[in-house]
Amino acid sequence: MNWTISQKPTARTLGNSVLVALIVASLLPNALFAQRGASGPPEHDAVEPINNLPNPYETVRDWGVLPDGRTWGSVSAVNVDVDGIHIWAGDRCGVNSCAESDVDPIVKLDPDGNTVLSFGAGLITWPHGMDVDAEGNVWVADARSPNGREIQRTPSAPMNGHIVRKFSSTGELLLTIGVPGEAGDPPTHLTEPNDVLVAPDGSVFVAETHSAQYMDVRGGAAKSRITKYSASGEMILQFGEWGYADGQFRAPHSLAMDSSGRLFVADRGNRRIQIFDQEGTHLDTWYQFSRNSGIWIDDNDVLYAIDSESDENYNPGGWRKGLRVGSAITGEVWYFIPEHMSARASGMGGYGSMGEGVTVDRDGNVIAGEVGPVQGLTKFIPRLWDPNGR
Repeated sequence: MNWTISQKPTARTLGNSVLVALIVASLLPNALFAQRGASGPPEHDAVEPINNLPNPYETVRDWGVLPDGRTWGSVSAVNVDVDGIHIWAGDRCGVNSCAESDVDPIVKLDPDGNTVLSFGAGLITWPHGMDVDAEGNVWVADARSPNGREIQRTPSAPMNGHIVRKFSSTGELLLTIGVPGEAGDPPTHLTEPNDVLVAPDGSVFVAETHSAQYMDVRGGAAKSRITKYSASGEMILQFGEWGYADGQFRAPHSLAMDSSGRLFVADRGNRRIQIFDQEGTHLDTWYQFSRNSGIWIDDNDVLYAIDSESDENYNPGGWRKGLRVGSAITGEVWYFIPEHMSARASGMGGYGSMGEGVTVDRDGNVIAGEVGPVQGLTKFIPRLWDPNGR
């Protein structure tokens, strides 16, 4: 006969059980306690955080005025105009989405921050990345479609998203890459495009996907890639996949190109910048500029890398949010603009806030697009150094 002996747990046995559980758990990977997507490449662990550098900039918050008394929402798409002085920005319609709005999300501001042109109402849901080509055309990456809550509240919400749109400098729609409202794979579709970059020869690079940074294991939805198109929107090639190795990505979030034509990719989920040639060959990987949401390279090959998300989960080791400025040639970091003080942190935690998008005008003024508790635009004016005369 089989006997089962039951014993009511006491405080002592419960305490011992908890202690054993904690000891066992402490031997498991750190990701057990981390938020989803908090894993990263092992090479990151060997890099000392770069936080304590001079800040030669004056910070001007709430720069730029929207038309009709509008208030700014989240902004991650910013780009200097071809003239070097006007600034383009993609405002998420006063909140964090344009799905239920009829205002123009794309605005052009003069050097004093006044809006001189706007367009795009009903054509963009979630402006996320932006570029301006040599002819002054404005390219916008629209990263998502209206979500279920937005559709429930506003059944007539335009079904945009998962696309890149090309507008003329006056707002005429010239080209759409992808199918509005439908996620999928190139050559016909896109999935959550984060950014778009037009190379000097007119070829177009598109970085996908946004949600891949929150995945820790490969799955059907774990996509991360760069696709190259012709100027007319025909697919030329594709490179990259989801993963942690060099040449793999976990949400390529922003794109930039240096004077020699190297493509820089802010691989945000992997806390690094990766560098490629225009055929997709991996050239280098840099961790010293932190976990970047946006990157920009000026005509002097100065690299501006903005970090809106660092905390001990998503960029462990003591990295701070902020803007790091350095050389796109050598990889040296020269300056650090620390995070704004805010009651609530940007990103998913940590301390303070910093923007996601970044661009620089011809005088070296940095414009950052803010997402989270601090919204709108911030201007950083170089006071103690000359970006054009270094």
